[in-house]
Amino acid sequence: MSEVKLTAQLRTEFGKGAARRVRREDKVPGVLYGHGSQPVHIKLEGHALMMALKTPNVLISLDIEGKQELAIPKDVQRDPLKGFLEHVDLLLVKRGEKVTVEVPVHAEGELAPGGNLLEHVLNALPVDAEATHIPESVSVSVAGLEAGASVLAKDITLPNGVSLAVEEDAVVLQVLAAQAEEPAAGEGEGEEAAEA
Repeated sequence: MSEVKLTAQLRTEFGKGAARRVRREDKVPGVLYGHGSQPVHIKLEGHALMMALKTPNVLISLDIEGKQELAIPKDVQRDPLKGFLEHVDLLLVKRGEKVTVEVPVHAEGELAPGGNLLEHVLNALPVDAEATHIPESVSVSVAGLEAGASVLAKDITLPNGVSLAVEEDAVVLQVLAAQAEEPAAGEGEGEEAAEA
């Protein structure tokens, strides 16, 4: 897992107006919390944070005015139309500490022939992992699966030191049979009447 170094500054102003001023500086307001400590209000350089967040569950090494902290993103708020970062919540972590995160699930292979569809019941799998060794994703082979088959959480091979944070019998992926479109009501009846 990659560790990204970011520089942050403390924020002393709060509220919508203060957050807008921070965003005008091309920075993102954020909160750092965890381990029973008081929340720390910070601002981070927007582009560097956006690039760091492209990696799921990225480990962020923060330099907050000379003080070093490790954190993982807990909640990211984006503008619904433009997509830019509006706010970020970061969770303090320590090396060796276990955290619960959601890891993206990637399906590999081709389903059995017949136009079957793969449904992702869970796009991300909740797992417990050491903060410095969070997997970026987990892969599942769906090669040859037919309609009605499903992949349960317990069927997914996890890296060493990573355990499920969801019930073992939780369905992660399932294969659905392709459904043919039914004719619209009245279409078939009109043709038969015209022939008679």
